[in-house]
Amino acid sequence: MKNGKVCFGVIIGTRAYFNSELAKDVKKQLLKVLDEQGYEYIILPEDATPTGASSIETIEDGIKNAELFRAHRDEIDGIIVSLPNFGYEIGIINTIARAELNVPVLVQACDDENDKVDLDSRRDAFCGKISVCNNLYQYGIPFSLTSLHTYSIYSDLLVKDINKFAGICRVVNTLRHCRIGQIGTRPLGFNTCRASEKLLQRSGITVVPADLSELIFAAQKIEDNDPALIQKLKDIHDYAKVPEAYEDKLRTQAKFGVAVEQWVKDNKVDALALQCWDSLEQNYGCAPCITMAMLGDMGVPCACETDIAGAVSMLALHLASGEAAALADWNNNFAEDRNKCVCTHCGNFPRGFIGNSDLKLTPLGVLGRTLGKVRTFGAIDAKVSEGNFTFFRISTDDAAGKIRAYVGEGEITNEPYGMDGCIAVTKVDNLQKLMKHICRNGFEHHVALVRTDVADILQDAIENYLGWDLYVHE
Repeated sequence: MKNGKVCFGVIIGTRAYFNSELAKDVKKQLLKVLDEQGYEYIILPEDATPTGASSIETIEDGIKNAELFRAHRDEIDGIIVSLPNFGYEIGIINTIARAELNVPVLVQACDDENDKVDLDSRRDAFCGKISVCNNLYQYGIPFSLTSLHTYSIYSDLLVKDINKFAGICRVVNTLRHCRIGQIGTRPLGFNTCRASEKLLQRSGITVVPADLSELIFAAQKIEDNDPALIQKLKDIHDYAKVPEAYEDKLRTQAKFGVAVEQWVKDNKVDALALQCWDSLEQNYGCAPCITMAMLGDMGVPCACETDIAGAVSMLALHLASGEAAALADWNNNFAEDRNKCVCTHCGNFPRGFIGNSDLKLTPLGVLGRTLGKVRTFGAIDAKVSEGNFTFFRISTDDAAGKIRAYVGEGEITNEPYGMDGCIAVTKVDNLQKLMKHICRNGFEHHVALVRTDVADILQDAIENYLGWDLYVHE
């Protein structure tokens, strides 16, 4: 991303026998919206083509525009095609095909007004959009569509569609080149967390492994007066309430956190799957949950139980929303309400996902009973605040040789539930249908969650660009 922002290549399509003032007005308003929303863009100079207004028409225009885009190929995350009028598909398709950027493409077209359809005012973009999309289809170039076929360039829908498209670009471009850290092996009792590195690599997802012992030894080498450790202890206190009885154990946990964060930085990983159960507790003496939660709030989603596909799922939600994602079990029925489920994990939900500041550090519940509370300290106890959420999961189907996924939206309620760890009481319409799909298609018990509605972004990214099998739950 250019300057840390999503950058678009902008194409203004036109035909010379339409009023050129229409293209000038559309360009001005489109770039104004991009500036207001904080996006970067690459566009031809206004006088670069005979039609003016940075607009393109001919093969020669397309070649010139393609050269510009190719010169900025490392900056451009997506292409926006705007049609002030019918446009001429030849210039547009030559730009995109010759530039060979392999990034998402959005096609937007403008409304005609019923009292302005004379030869000086008409647009015909309604028809022209069909022609442009037909050419993209012929050339095998995937593309995204706006919420309505056409609308005014001054419509609020433009902002919504561009922001959605930016999310699609983040998901597609990052997942095609992402690095997923794997610290530790899969725990013996979690066959469900198996994943195929080879199938993931086919989609551009690289797994970067490290033995858990490497991180344990790195943590043990950290001195008590290390500035990074001192800062981490302060950060944890600012993040969650620490019971006084566990202050000494907190130093052990914080050293592990410093070691993991350094490994993430050194290996340039985008998300992390960590062996949290139960070698770390037995051989080092703490739980990693607070480390995982804080990394999630830093933009590095962390999946427990070395769930690599779960980490990819969390990363996709984070990229789509820009918010912290969590990984949870579809864990408990909620009395006899068949559309509700208690989603929970031992205690690694990021504070940004929990949605409030009432976080307390505790020992792990289940492991604490068998390994002792002191050795399992480092989990978060919290209740997730109510609000909308999106759920998402990918799975590598080795037998079929492909990646499967499902996505949907629901609601987190404020109903109490007397269980330790991180708790979210969720409501999903037709939940029983979803559970049948999960069970029939071999999905894992883990699901990634984010506290906003981004199912449409993931659907577009997966169906149009990534090519995975996707079930959209409704």
